[in-house]
Amino acid sequence: MSSLRTLGVVAVAAIALTVSACSAPAETGEAAASDGAFPVTIEHVYGTTTIEAKPERVATVAWSNHEVPLALGVVPVGMSKVSWGDDDDNGVLPWVEDKLEELGAETPVLFDETDGIDFEAVADTAPDLILASYSGITQEEYDTLSKIAPVVAYPEVAWGTPLDEMILMNSKALGLEAEGEQLVADLEGEIDGALANHAALDGKKVLFAYIDPSDFSQIGFYTSHDTRPGFLADHGLPMPTIVEEESATTDEFYVSVSSEEADRFADVDVFATYGDPDGELIAQMQADPLLSKIPAIANGSIVILQDSTPLAASANPSPLSISWGVDEYFGLLAEPIATAG
Repeated sequence: MSSLRTLGVVAVAAIALTVSACSAPAETGEAAASDGAFPVTIEHVYGTTTIEAKPERVATVAWSNHEVPLALGVVPVGMSKVSWGDDDDNGVLPWVEDKLEELGAETPVLFDETDGIDFEAVADTAPDLILASYSGITQEEYDTLSKIAPVVAYPEVAWGTPLDEMILMNSKALGLEAEGEQLVADLEGEIDGALANHAALDGKKVLFAYIDPSDFSQIGFYTSHDTRPGFLADHGLPMPTIVEEESATTDEFYVSVSSEEADRFADVDVFATYGDPDGELIAQMQADPLLSKIPAIANGSIVILQDSTPLAASANPSPLSISWGVDEYFGLLAEPIATAG
């Protein structure tokens, strides 16, 4: 999924919730170890949601929410189909495939969210909990989903829930709060270890941008509210000044400025964007009279995340993608700095 894609709103008539013959979600012994204390109440942007009893049929919508129950040994009855970053067109990212295989589980029902949430498909899985703590669901979408089952929406900013908060919100709703806390601690250790392997990144400012090859008049980039720069900032990497300045004036996860403001990008150490690493984008940016004024572009400190690949998708950190590729990801960001050094 690209964060630039906004979810459409689909009007749905009354949905009959008929329980299908599908089996309940699988659980490992680890997940079953703690039932939690129910009822539990989760606060989010649209109020509070109370889960009265331990969920048995968990569905998830939007990006990566399914990875929390999977990481804790619970297989959802349904989850969003991946349309960006998939390497084999089966709608499931490789680290999720690995986890399903480890759990000996079949792929859950996949919800196609290309045109918005498929409410009928969600209802057909007869869930007793819907996880969406990392999402951009609207009030209308939340209200419609809530007619199906209790919904855990995002806490404050659409598409801005930090990794640890997503894990803690979803795990609490599952009755696995302690396990969620341990998962966060384990992932923090992996992330810190991977950063230590790439000391060239220490103290460096990475800008996550999107440059339209057909229009260099604008420079689009992600604010601190997005998980890409937010993830790096949470682990000690400073933000470029322009990201701090623009983030202070908006709740949006993505903004753009005129390329005539190129001087505002002077302290960017690594300019990361999406595209074809073997294409002509770098040469085109360096030849542009305005973009070439940005030091990171002029000196080639550019990282092209190959569009719609698993590694590019892992830049949006998730519970299962960390172990799969965080070291490679940090290595990619560090490469132009290490080479220049």
